[in-house]
Amino acid sequence: MLHFDSAIHLRQLLAEQKISARELMQATYAQINRLNPRLNALVNVIPKEDALRLADAADKRIARGDAGPLEGLPMAPKDAEDVSGLPTTYGFVPWRNRVAKDDSLMVRRLRNAGALCIGKSNMPEFGLGSHTFNNLFGPTFNPWDTTRTPGGSSGGAAVALATGMLPIADGSDMGGSLRNPASFCNVVGFRPSLGRVPDDSRAYGWFSRLDTRGPMGRTVDDVALLLSVQAGPVDVDPLALTESGETFRLIAERDLKGLRVGWSPDLGLPVDPAVKAVMNEVPPVLRALGCEIDTHVPDFSGAMDVFNTQRGAQLASLGRSLDVAVPDWRQHAKDTAVWNIDFGLALTGEALLRAEIERTRIYRRIAAYFETVDALFIPAAQVPPFNASLAWVHEIDGVKLPTYLDWMQVCCVISITGLPAISVPAGCTEEGLPVGVQIVGKPRGDKALLEIARAFESATNLHRRRPPLC
Repeated sequence: MLHFDSAIHLRQLLAEQKISARELMQATYAQINRLNPRLNALVNVIPKEDALRLADAADKRIARGDAGPLEGLPMAPKDAEDVSGLPTTYGFVPWRNRVAKDDSLMVRRLRNAGALCIGKSNMPEFGLGSHTFNNLFGPTFNPWDTTRTPGGSSGGAAVALATGMLPIADGSDMGGSLRNPASFCNVVGFRPSLGRVPDDSRAYGWFSRLDTRGPMGRTVDDVALLLSVQAGPVDVDPLALTESGETFRLIAERDLKGLRVGWSPDLGLPVDPAVKAVMNEVPPVLRALGCEIDTHVPDFSGAMDVFNTQRGAQLASLGRSLDVAVPDWRQHAKDTAVWNIDFGLALTGEALLRAEIERTRIYRRIAAYFETVDALFIPAAQVPPFNASLAWVHEIDGVKLPTYLDWMQVCCVISITGLPAISVPAGCTEEGLPVGVQIVGKPRGDKALLEIARAFESATNLHRRRPPLC
């Protein structure tokens, strides 16, 4: 079935003209029409006739040898990305008709590479919280159990991948928004090093920078393909890394014999026993690959306080812009968004400076850890997919959680380091719910991390599992 083929293989078939972009688009819309009404992963999808015209144009480029690395592949950028002619809503009701005039930097790169933008993927309101629901489009449901959440904030993208509605997808990640939904949906989500995927639109170019765009796919190779288009320098981003994106296009097979890796089933945080049970299956795989396992883990004390403060600083900027654009925004926004924005607006200069200093201390501590370890294996989420009727997880294994961010700490504390991290399928709970392992790499070690993740993926083949719905 075309809709479950890898993006890498689809590109090969398209390049060799063994299939056409029109055929692939027809298969894509058949799957969207069959599953999206039930799962609500994609929003503002363009009419099929318009999509087929895009596909026909791609076929012409392929025929004349003018194809890009993503030529003919349907994509639906996250609803935080500007796609010219489509609304950029962030799941926020007052922005339902806010049509973008221009493409974002990342979307320009996707289109220049030949990707065909056919709609948007659903996300939580403003991208806040790892649970995809909003008052504009409603919740997105997990195809492994449609009573459960797919996580977030790139939840629509993860569901579309898991069910074959898209071959490849983009997302973004501040506190786990690429890694958490990948874990919940049995796909791959890669948070690259800060600056690897540049951004020319943020209010905070340097200070308090936490979030990054990144790729999602059904395989590590597909993730690397998309990263090769997303990544690469741009002068207007002060933190953009200079390495060319093409560096990541092909990930070599790597022998992990002698690799020294850290491992922890919980990183000292509350973790659901069902997730721990799957995490305990990871070390035997690593040993079979020849890895040396170190159970000593780095000290992340203070990291969540830094994350909360610097996240709040970024959300304060959102709050100020909302005050101007939508003066009554508090009447429309969800309670957790209002709380988090107000938290940011109340921050003092002293609190911001303390967080910046503490973040530097933590980074140096973690960088020293990675001088002796090649990668760190930890959970990608502290819980399995939870009931979609819950706004957020209030308790894990008897531990009460005070805020809607605390159940995501295992990803949040990694975010403040700026290190690359990837979620790869690791197994299932007894209920058949997916669990991902988060692999954290060395500073700016994105390619080496992808090689390690690819070796783990090849050893387990867990990425080949499909949801019962499919």
